[in-house]
Amino acid sequence: MPDGAARPAGKPVKIRLKDIEQRYKARDIDVLALTEVNLDIGQGEFLVLLGPSGCGKTTLLRIVAGLLKSSGGSVEVGGQPLWNGRERNDVVMQELGVVFQEANLFPWMTIEDNIALPLKLRGIGKQERRDRAAELCELVGIKGFEKRWPRELSGGMRQRAAIARALSCKPQILLMDEPFGALDAMTRDQMNLELQRIWMESGCTVILVTHSIREAVFLADRVLLLSPRPGRMDMLADIDIARPRDIYVQSTPEFQKHELELRQRLDSFA
Repeated sequence: MPDGAARPAGKPVKIRLKDIEQRYKARDIDVLALTEVNLDIGQGEFLVLLGPSGCGKTTLLRIVAGLLKSSGGSVEVGGQPLWNGRERNDVVMQELGVVFQEANLFPWMTIEDNIALPLKLRGIGKQERRDRAAELCELVGIKGFEKRWPRELSGGMRQRAAIARALSCKPQILLMDEPFGALDAMTRDQMNLELQRIWMESGCTVILVTHSIREAVFLADRVLLLSPRPGRMDMLADIDIARPRDIYVQSTPEFQKHELELRQRLDSFA
């Protein structure tokens, strides 16, 4: 990768990662997990983080989410620092929504109450919470399940609810750590279609971590491929395929070209 930040084409910068480095201690050994990450992510962009196991994808996502303070470098969101010294910038944190591989819904709450929980914590009234939960259930495709318990929903439907919860406070940035990794192949394909639709309707900036090359090419505007540890920016691929993309785009020469390039580069790490 060239020196300096890799910039999105034609989009104002929403997230700026500058000289990101992450070190940690493991059995008294200093481990360098990430280094020299310089990247500008555009407003409304869909960026996918791809790379071999242990390369620092989730670590980088956690740094952007404010869940982990990097050992070096800085994160800016909308021109504002994510951290002010040792304290997170609350204004910036309100722009972020996070979805993990496990839905992590509270089993003693209905789907509606799970989705509306962030609003309740902000002191939003009950009727407004219910209205927003109903709106989001329709957006993510689980309308009619508002009063159900999490145990009554399939894995894919629980993930839809988790995405709805992350969107409840209307974040400008959605951060997703392998959200569909535990789903079967057909459900995963359907969720990818749904996520593309939700992203296009919401206008969020999305950063998604995945191990799936096919998922990366299907969803991304750009794919950032990280090298084996210490994770560095090895390749930044522009996925110039028209949207909306249907599942059959995977059989096209342009899709397969991107998939092959990324697969060959990943294979070279072995």
